[in-house]
Amino acid sequence: MKELKKSLKLWWEKYSIKLRRLLLWLVLAALAMFALLPLFWMFITAFKKEGLGLQTEIIPKGSLSELYTLSNFTAILADKDFPFFRFLLNSTIVAGSAAIVSSAICFMSAYAFARKNFPGKEFIYGLLMASMMVPGMIFMVPQFALITQFGWMNSWQGLVIPHTANVFGIFLLRQAIERIPKSLFEAAEVDGASDWQIMFLVIVPLSSPVLLTLFLLTFLGQWSNFLWQLIVNTPDSPWITLPVGISLFKGQYSIAWEKMMAASVISVLPVLLLFIFLQRYIISGLTQGGVKE
Repeated sequence: MKELKKSLKLWWEKYSIKLRRLLLWLVLAALAMFALLPLFWMFITAFKKEGLGLQTEIIPKGSLSELYTLSNFTAILADKDFPFFRFLLNSTIVAGSAAIVSSAICFMSAYAFARKNFPGKEFIYGLLMASMMVPGMIFMVPQFALITQFGWMNSWQGLVIPHTANVFGIFLLRQAIERIPKSLFEAAEVDGASDWQIMFLVIVPLSSPVLLTLFLLTFLGQWSNFLWQLIVNTPDSPWITLPVGISLFKGQYSIAWEKMMAASVISVLPVLLLFIFLQRYIISGLTQGGVKE
């Protein structure tokens, strides 16, 4: 019995790390499958024939053509009542311009908070950080009131400008700028560099992963910002974006699930590919900007 216990103890000491690692991988794989389930359902439904979108059948009893078809994709791309490419262009313009303007504002604000001294700097910065605890839905009513007063309904300004202020971006970039050695700033000032030259010749090259991360996060957030885009746009607006356009497949008495999912698949692909190829920059940017030594 003692020899058996001893052998089991030795076996556990030898393989316990591998078993724990295997168990961790199994748990993570299960969680990943659960997280990807909605995407899988969207992809499968996009290829199903009209009227079969809500059926749980995945593998047909006969041939694949009995259940699946490509007509949903061709229908939304050729439908004159659904200008898919116009919606796609609007989403690209809105998300891209919001990301560019927001990144620029956050960059200049972060530089001021990190490198400049002015009265009430820490107090103002503390107020900005405290505002991050306020739910975004609370700002929606005053933002809508301002948009209405300015006459920005159904316009580019109404879709973009309210979301150019990004407190998280200021925090992220300030942390990244403060990590840059002061000797580089002092050397640039000795050489007679202005603030603009310091920002673009010193800070931008050293904090480019953080800037790219902020741009991508803002772009992804505005690409899928359905609620605000729905509020600002009316049905006859020339600035209807893709998320709002996809909702047009929902009628009063029925929903074209198959076409809705086909349009969703096409709208998700650019963002998904962008995230897959640039995820290492997002991770390194969040790590670089969120940790201060």
